[in-house]
Amino acid sequence: MSAKQKEHKEKEESVEEEVVYTKFEKARMIGSRALQLSMGAPFLLKLSEKELEKAKYDPISIAIMEFDEGILPITVKRPKMEK
Repeated sequence: MSAKQKEHKEKEESVEEEVVYTKFEKARMIGSRALQLSMGAPFLLKLSEKELEKAKYDPISIAIMEFDEGILPITVKRPKMEK
């Protein structure tokens, strides 16, 4: 690996990119997590009884809260685009 390649790799690792999901990816992730929750998967957030009542124990609402906190255990694989 050349010095230029090492420098480029270090730059990529040091720059944190914020992942932006399309509305379709977001819907798929939330829907998949809501299905998991409805089938008995444990919550990844610590929710009080009041918070659960506010969300009406709805798996979709809980999945949205997990998505907003960035702790959804679901990833999106995208094809690598050539420049």
